Amino acid sequence: MSATHPLPDADVLDNQQCCSLGSGPLTQDESVHYAGLFKVLAEPARLQMLSQLAAAGCRPVSVGELTEMMELSQPTISHHLKVMTEAGLLDRRRDGRCVIHQVRPEVFTQLRTVLQIG
Repeated sequence: MSATHPLPDADVLDNQQCCSLGSGPLTQDESVHYAGLFKVLAEPARLQMLSQLAAAGCRPVSVGELTEMMELSQPTISHHLKVMTEAGLLDRRRDGRCVIHQVRPEVFTQLRTVLQIG
């Protein structure tokens, strides 16, 4: 499913100020860093898992709890959580025999800033 969005007329663009991403141009290092995070998030299962974590109030969630929420196997959940944790999107800690994951909101604040156009 693809939506088309008409482009503004050239006259409209001439009358508007240019816009930038976030607070200005990204450095090469910042571009590489944020592109890596977006690449990790470009997997539908990871976005779905992230939305489940967010819907749970971004509270710490065990792998078992997340497996119950999703229609994916525990090994698949664990793999995706590992990828997101290694990218710095989630925090991970062991609590006895359980592995607990939690969203790192500050990282998503940075991503939001990068995408903000205005």
